[in-house]
Amino acid sequence: MSELEPQNTQKNRFLEKLLDGAEVAWLPLGEVAETYGGLTGKNKKDFEDGNTKYISYKNIFGNIQIDFDDLSLVRVLEKENQNDVRYGDVLFTGSSETAVEAGMSSAVTIYFSEKVYLNSFSFGVRFNDNITLIPEFSKYLFRSSLMRREIAKTASGVTRFNISKARFKKLKVPIPCPSEPERSLAIQGEIVRILDAFTELTAELTAELTAELTAELTAELTARKKQYNHYRDQLLTFEEGEVEWKMLGEVAEYSKTRISFEQLDHTNYVGVDNLLQNRAGKAESNHVPTSGNLTAYSEGDTLIGNIRPYLKKIWYADRVGGANGDVLVIHPTDKKIDSRYIYQVLADEKFFNYSMKHAKGAKMPRGNKPKIMEYSVPVPYPNDPEKSLAEQARIVAILDKFDALTTSLTEGLPREIELRQKQYEYYRDLLLSFPKPDETKGEKVGGLGGPGGPGGPGGSGGEQLESSTLSTLSTKSTL
Repeated sequence: MSELEPQNTQKNRFLEKLLDGAEVAWLPLGEVAETYGGLTGKNKKDFEDGNTKYISYKNIFGNIQIDFDDLSLVRVLEKENQNDVRYGDVLFTGSSETAVEAGMSSAVTIYFSEKVYLNSFSFGVRFNDNITLIPEFSKYLFRSSLMRREIAKTASGVTRFNISKARFKKLKVPIPCPSEPERSLAIQGEIVRILDAFTELTAELTAELTAELTAELTAELTARKKQYNHYRDQLLTFEEGEVEWKMLGEVAEYSKTRISFEQLDHTNYVGVDNLLQNRAGKAESNHVPTSGNLTAYSEGDTLIGNIRPYLKKIWYADRVGGANGDVLVIHPTDKKIDSRYIYQVLADEKFFNYSMKHAKGAKMPRGNKPKIMEYSVPVPYPNDPEKSLAEQARIVAILDKFDALTTSLTEGLPREIELRQKQYEYYRDLLLSFPKPDETKGEKVGGLGGPGGPGGPGGSGGEQLESSTLSTLSTKSTL
């Protein structure tokens, strides 16, 4: 279990106090709401000459509540029988490349003065009149970790995951105090007020942090990169007689080995999309092939994105895996050349400039594979293999340290922002971790396993921090 997930072994004292003994009913979505589909029978021309507004897939996916300043246009005739969107509806995306991103929600929090429709790749949920759920509460509820985990279970697929409406309707939704609508609204309203305040605070802190750190990091990074490039040039410059220049093809080759798709997953499949720009390595892939054989790579190989070489996508493999045809897999063949040294030579600005010089194509340039194998690699002390490997290792060690330094500086800002976001998500889940019917009486409400381990942010002292943080956002309850 992730340390950020609610833990039922902890007490959610704040939520207990807020509920004050009120019943929380967990009801199947299909019993408390109806679902409806998006636009049907539309073609490309309808979206080029629109006469009415609709909510796009992107609008839903990217916002917990619909951005009403970002509505698109579509042509809809009066005689058409299309479902329109209304205040209080919760809209969901119907599919995505991964199960965890399928069924993303966005609530409709304003009344429309005209008919607004829904894109065909999404669907809407409209609660029954006797169900008291305000959309401002729904926008947080369906994005909480608890509900996201359950929604993801309703998706299935291989290359694209689609929400099963039958399974989706079986999702159980927590409804506070269903038999007392006024009290239910008061509980929801207090949760919304606290989360809105925390959202605003998080946005303000993130904006301030971004501005401050961006200025600091940009200046530091610029200085470090100049220093880095200077030392790289110095380290790869040799006196006459101390070096032998060999073509890359003399010390390495393109991988000739193939690997089955069955041996690949999101951690060891590499495509151009998950190679990162500016020598930043790779990320896990959102897509994994479902058939065929791919180019295999081994630990110690160098992988280079061969589309738009100026993006400087390069990664030193630390595992076995497979790559698609747009990724060059450079496999060392000369035991007198350190594999990491080959990587550092190819990670140099000179190599990417060379690759662009010989690239083919204007709009989408591709590296020239034969020419790349002609790139010159400096081999220090060629007549003394032991001394040569020692010098290569020395150069690699220095350049690796500079790589680590620039990477830590580059990642500093995103990590700080991510920390803020995790803290926000923790408190959101804390306020939405309602007790379920199967929890025994006296068992603690989940939601305190946040940042810092047991007890929430700050480790063992999290309970006090949790209390003080929420109390600053909450007034004395009158429920």
